[in-house]
Amino acid sequence: MSLRSGAVVTSGNDPSADWSRDECQCELLGPQEASTAVRQSARLAKFHVPEIVFGPGSLTELGHCALRLGGRRPFLVTDPGLIEAGWVDEAVAHLRRVGLRPVVWHDVTPNPKDHEIQAGFQRYAESGCDVIVGVGGGSVIDAAKGVAILTSNGGRILDYEGVDQVVQPIPPTVMVPSTSGTGADVSQFAVITDTTEHIKITIVSRTLVPEISVIDPRLLTTMPDWLNAATGLDALTHAIEAFVSRAHNPLTDNHALHAVGLITANLVRTQVQPKNFGARLAMAQASLEAGMAFTNAILGATHAMSHQVGGLLDAPHGVVNGVLLPHVIRFNAEEWPERFVALGAAAGIATAGVPPHEVAAQLADLVRGLADDVGVPKGLASLGVAEWDVPVLARTTMKDACMATNPRDVAVQDVEKLFREAL
Repeated sequence: MSLRSGAVVTSGNDPSADWSRDECQCELLGPQEASTAVRQSARLAKFHVPEIVFGPGSLTELGHCALRLGGRRPFLVTDPGLIEAGWVDEAVAHLRRVGLRPVVWHDVTPNPKDHEIQAGFQRYAESGCDVIVGVGGGSVIDAAKGVAILTSNGGRILDYEGVDQVVQPIPPTVMVPSTSGTGADVSQFAVITDTTEHIKITIVSRTLVPEISVIDPRLLTTMPDWLNAATGLDALTHAIEAFVSRAHNPLTDNHALHAVGLITANLVRTQVQPKNFGARLAMAQASLEAGMAFTNAILGATHAMSHQVGGLLDAPHGVVNGVLLPHVIRFNAEEWPERFVALGAAAGIATAGVPPHEVAAQLADLVRGLADDVGVPKGLASLGVAEWDVPVLARTTMKDACMATNPRDVAVQDVEKLFREAL
């Protein structure tokens, strides 16, 4: 498939044909020859991110952000947990302080459902709102994007599965993430549950990149432990899959590697020391950088598989990623172990003189150890996946947009094997 939404996939089946090789070749040529070589061999890189307001207390800027986008009556999407934690009241106060009249809609559940998006759109249409504000985790932000899609494009949210199916511009959006992992506040993705087929669909469109992301690490302090673990592992998966993606480039690589270092050094600290604000700040930045990497490089087999399990069981996305990622690392490294050396180094693994396949194996073990440390189950069976689910999960995985950029070609038999290994 073609990923026109800013991701440029390496031609052919050789994921190692990256920019560094092109650059080395150009150094051997004269100016005119080098110019021709670049036109013929270099891959175009696009890097699309929102305006970012980052740091403790940045939620106070929310009203000014919405106002600058032309807001008069913001539609604030959130969930009951954020209301209970007090963040919605603070957000509403900041919106009202600059003269805006927000409408709050909070009927969003984890892994947002198709019918919830339809209900949110109807509420938006009735309220006469303009700018859409999401305050919450990935589910809230994906729901806000879903409402925005229907506002300008009509139809049903399931009509927009795949890449570049959203053709009309959506209303301006401001996102305020309350978790440290989904990256939805900076991404061109929305993931919605099809409640009839019991699968998740992935919508990819550059129109879904929010205008502004307001990242206030204070919001992370009210996450429950299980959500902190799940979203942290989700961010780690974003960074690793973006780095090895067929569509990676130097711009995404730097953010992905830095995110890996921040997460492996700080995720456990946020679990055992929930009020450690330095660790929270580091995880907020890690989530941001991993999000900026994967929205431009896209993802891989881990996410394609995880989406199917989440659709089947309504399971926490990051927890499923934590179970699957070590298996996918080992699978991809069988064909391209060299790419995992820099990731291993970023995670603190000694790589000098170590064969690449051993570094990749150590990285897979490190991810599994990190998952153990934050309380993630060792297998999918403990989440409710059964042997008889595997064939269906494998077939739907092959249709997921994230499979297009996995660094290794994958057949349905490979996916079945990976699922069985992860049971």
